[in-house]
Amino acid sequence: MITKITDSIIYVGCNDHEIDLFEGQYEVPNGMAYNSYVILDDKTAVFDSMEKKETAEWLSNIEEVLGGKAPDYLIVQHMEPDHSASIGAFVEKYPEATIVGNKKTFMMIGQFFPKMEIKNTLEVAGGDKLSLGKHELTFVMAPMVHWPEVMMTYESSEKVFFSADAFGKFGALDVEEDWACEARRYYIGIVGKYGPQVQAVLKQAAELDIEKICSLHGPVLTENLGYYIDLYDTWSSYRPETEGVCICYTSVYGNTKKAVEMLATELEAACVENVVINDLARCDWAEAVEDAFRYDRLVLATTTYNGDIFPYMKQFIDHLTERNFQNRRVAFIENGSWGPVAMRKMIQYLEGCKDLVLAENNITIKSSLTDDNIEQIKALAAELADGACKVEAAAEEEKPAGKKYECNICGYVYEGDSLPADYKCPLCGRPAEDFSLME
Repeated sequence: MITKITDSIIYVGCNDHEIDLFEGQYEVPNGMAYNSYVILDDKTAVFDSMEKKETAEWLSNIEEVLGGKAPDYLIVQHMEPDHSASIGAFVEKYPEATIVGNKKTFMMIGQFFPKMEIKNTLEVAGGDKLSLGKHELTFVMAPMVHWPEVMMTYESSEKVFFSADAFGKFGALDVEEDWACEARRYYIGIVGKYGPQVQAVLKQAAELDIEKICSLHGPVLTENLGYYIDLYDTWSSYRPETEGVCICYTSVYGNTKKAVEMLATELEAACVENVVINDLARCDWAEAVEDAFRYDRLVLATTTYNGDIFPYMKQFIDHLTERNFQNRRVAFIENGSWGPVAMRKMIQYLEGCKDLVLAENNITIKSSLTDDNIEQIKALAAELADGACKVEAAAEEEKPAGKKYECNICGYVYEGDSLPADYKCPLCGRPAEDFSLME
């Protein structure tokens, strides 16, 4: 794929629609883009190489853009194999080209390609410059964003920031989709552990006059750059992005699921605008992790299992703690037929997370929901809603007492002047005809 970014900066990357799991774990239904760029000047520079199965297309793109001329430099910003696997093929085709990297770059080249011989190398450090003619490159070291050798490059004449994996996203470039959703999942899943390092790079980038961001994955960003930078600042400082409640649960026989669905109904009734539910046994776990970091409140609901918690919940909490989950309100629902310990275990596994505020109205279910549990769910919803719906006291006093309708199947009580004809019980799902008016 060849695309003009400017008259002298050309995209020569590739789209991959054969991949099903990125890094062997992240679902990518819309494929993946591996980005590479060429700067045309007195000296020509290629930015980063390619995933192995895209080598032939990538080299063909470079040859076409350069009109058969050999490039002068290959800038290696990141050594992860989706960007470095084609270095050997590049060196074989262009043996006189200079490979540019930092000290750790060349250490990793030696590890990945122990038999490869490179004729010309240029080792650079942070702040070093390289002139191509009209274009001048300044190298910005970005260790642990998200590997130790990562560096980024600023081109001053056209104000382009080559940002390595930062500002990247899942998805091929020939698919139209929202940037933020897949960029958030990409960032939190892959880079999220390294928030302080991202913050350090953002401080360096703030000193540069940037008009375009060229990442190693995803589209070139050319408009409203403040939007993307602000999101990265939010994500890397572990601040909630959106007000709302993320509920993540596992359920063996359906009783915990009923509690979760009832809680969601109560939250929506209390004017909580954003309520998302993830069944950890069936959802894309990376989407669930993304939601947990996106919203300011999290509910974890699971069963006691083998004296611990259900495996999918344990794995999910591991994903959170690995990525430095923090600065959230967290509530718990546990279920156990005998000796429930799930809540204690979940709290224990979150002990290392900073600045978590634990809910007061956490819930213990013993096998199936009771009337007391239903009241507890209402109390937890009220706590998590935190005044989202405020009713004037005077108006509340004037409101006449409503009627009560009881579900004949599970005993859930609906309060109101009348029972809607299309109403369904939030616990057992039975229709309005299975409710009776209580005296």
